[in-house]
This record gives sequence, C-alpha cells and structure tokens, in this order.
Amino acid sequence: MNIAIIGGGISGLSTAFFLLQKHPDAAITLYEKAPHLGGKMHTQNVEGFLFEEGSNGFLSNKPDTLDLVKVSGAEDLLMRSSDNARVRFIYKDSLELLPESPKAFLKTPLLSWRGKLRVLKEPFVPPKTDESDETLQSFGYRRVGREMTDTFLDPMVAGVFASAPDKISVQAAFPAVVRLEREYGGLFKGMIKKKKKDAGPGGVLMSFHGGVSAFVDRLAEGLKADIRTGTEVTAIAKADEGYTVTADGQSEPYDRVILSTPAFVSADLVRDLDADLAAQLEDIEYSPISVVGLGYDRLDHDLQGFGLLTTSSAQKEVLGVLWDSSIFSDRAPEGKKALRIMIGGQRNPDLALKSDEELVTMAVRGVQETMNITTPPDVTYVKRWERGIPNYRLGHLARMAKLFETLKQHEGLHLSANAYYGVGLNDCVANAKKVAEGVA
Repeated sequence: MNIAIIGGGISGLSTAFFLLQKHPDAAITLYEKAPHLGGKMHTQNVEGFLFEEGSNGFLSNKPDTLDLVKVSGAEDLLMRSSDNARVRFIYKDSLELLPESPKAFLKTPLLSWRGKLRVLKEPFVPPKTDESDETLQSFGYRRVGREMTDTFLDPMVAGVFASAPDKISVQAAFPAVVRLEREYGGLFKGMIKKKKKDAGPGGVLMSFHGGVSAFVDRLAEGLKADIRTGTEVTAIAKADEGYTVTADGQSEPYDRVILSTPAFVSADLVRDLDADLAAQLEDIEYSPISVVGLGYDRLDHDLQGFGLLTTSSAQKEVLGVLWDSSIFSDRAPEGKKALRIMIGGQRNPDLALKSDEELVTMAVRGVQETMNITTPPDVTYVKRWERGIPNYRLGHLARMAKLFETLKQHEGLHLSANAYYGVGLNDCVANAKKVAEGVA
C-alpha cells in the first residue's frame, strides 16, 4: 500500500505511526511545507528559554497520547508538571484563586452570594429534553446561571479554544459535559455518580523534557517513512487507481491520501477534485491567536501556580498568562523565569494580528495589570497564528456529519486533523488512530 500523508503535525505523524503498526510494509511519504515537523506543536529555544508556540502538553486521564509515547519509545522524555499546575487564578476585578473545593467556592469573592446560590440550584434545573445544538453560553446560563458562566466558563473557553461562550457549540467542544446532563439529569448529579463509578484520580498535565518538539523529533525518528520537510503539496488529482500528489512540480501516484493539514489548506488542495467538499472545509472557522513569550533573568514574583485567565468583563488585552517555568522546570534556565501570554482569540481577534512590537507591549502591560509585575523582560518571543485554533461554532457536529458523508464519495481520501472532532493533543492522537484503522 502506497500512502501519502500531507501535513507533518502531530496528527500526520501519529497517523503514520499507527498505519505502520498495522502495515509495517506500507510505503508512506509524509509531506510537510515547513522546514520542521510538528505544526503548532513546536518549541522555540531563545537564549535557553523554551517557549511553546502552541500546546505545552496533554492530560494523562485519557490513554491515547500516553500510550503513543510509550509504544514509540519516548517514555524517557515524559515530564510531569509540578504541583503548582493545580493552582490556578482568574482575573476579574482582581487576581483571585480559582476555588477547587466547596468551602473555597463559598468563600471566593469571584461570585456574589446570589451567583453562588444560583449555582447551588443546578441539581434542580430540569435537563434539556431535545438534542438541538446550543452555545456554551446558553448551556451555562441555563444550568449554572449567568454569573457563573461569565466568571468561570468564559475565561475557561478562552484558555482552551481561544473562543467565547456565545461563539462555540457546547456539544462539539465539551461533549463530556453535555453527556452529564443527558445521562444523569444534571452536572452535579453526574459528577457525583461518575466519581463513585470511576473512583480514579484525575488527569495530570504532562509534557516532555526539552519541550514538545523533543517528542515530535523522537516520533519522526522512529518512522520508517519518506519524510519530506520544506516540501509544499500544490495539487491532488484523481487517477485511474488512487490519486496523484503534486509537490515541487513533480506528480507521484498513491493508493491512499491522508490530509493532515488545517481545513483551509485541505480546501485548497481538494478544490479541483470536489468543489463542494472544498467549500465545506473552508467553512470551518479558526480563531486568530498570538503567543508572546517573556523571559526574566530576575523576577521577584514567586509564580506559584499554573497561571491566570481573564474574564471578558475585565476588559484586558490578554486572554491569559501561563507561568511556564513554574509548571515545567526546564522552560527557563536555572534561576530564571518564563511566562507565556495569549492575545486575541474570538474575544479580540484584531489584537492577535498586531505587530511583534505591539504584541510584546500588550503582553508586558498585561502582566503588569494582572500580576503587578513591573520588571522588564530580558528575552521576548512572538508567534502569531492568523488562523490558530479551530472554533467549533454552533452547528459544528451537523456540518462535520455532512462533510464526512461527502468525503465517502472519494474512496482512499481521508482527513486527520484537529478541525473536526477535538482540538487537543489527546484528541488528535485518538482521531489519528481511527483514521489509520479506516485506511487499513
């Protein structure tokens, strides 16, 4: 079997790995436009500071990525987050600790007593009786109230999806939460029953020594595949048997083609093949986001925590600040400290596209306003993603069902990326495994 995988991010690499597990003799060619593999999973070393351009790791409560790491022989790279990762903050009117116990919830100044009482009424809110899609905002207002949604769910969805509660489908983005209501009648009821049923520890944030690029490189090294970085695919065409892929002016035949590129890139590649499929891919929305890394040789702030997220009501330019050197010790040289600041998203999309200088200025101002840090950074780094994270807007699952039904018309053509069913690392790996099984 002769297979082309277009896109060398974690989805493409994982798909190649799982395919070779099932078919060790398969001939796989992996094309990647960039000079390096990993896509948005890329670590930039700036004077010893390790700044992640995207995700900094994954949660261990789902087995997919952890299993891939172990089977691929990269277990020695695994790095567990420090205990600080469990301490999180929200900036609303001031910086406050995210409550993680009933007692802390009752004491938090983040909610008024009216807001807290509304949350406590959640078990008595009747469940939704139909399966129509709704936004996270609608779901939150209905189940836990406006104040809880605006104070906790709003910054949470900005941190995970760079989105906003009124611009994202709860069914597509947070299916586990929806299942709690459908299966148990409410969130609290569901969490209590699931806790009794599962009786297991929650997930731990994991990463890799040397950053996520260390794992990407290790995974690629173990692949018996023809990996072509710095090679842009410009066309895909149907052949008598299979497809032809054109890159660098040369066309090669393949039995199967797997698109592990962002949806808008995949749209361009299949436009001549199927205009309707291309239009559906192009319709998938992405949120712009920029990541600003700040490195400090000396910083008095203890950074005892994971970081902070801001609420929309705080009206800050930054979505959040990750205290990277506190989460993973190798993210800054010994004695130094590193922060990563997120700017833009669905909340302030235009801000993400500002110049490097403007983004650094906003980041420095953001840490001053939220954390009272006035020390100027010694090192800075900016990564701008004009179309960064897929935004699963209302109706996403119905559109995906239609998209994959259209895809069935093209036997041997497959999609494996984070635009469809989950944006996180665990989701990408799980989906890659399914695609590999489908191809096999």
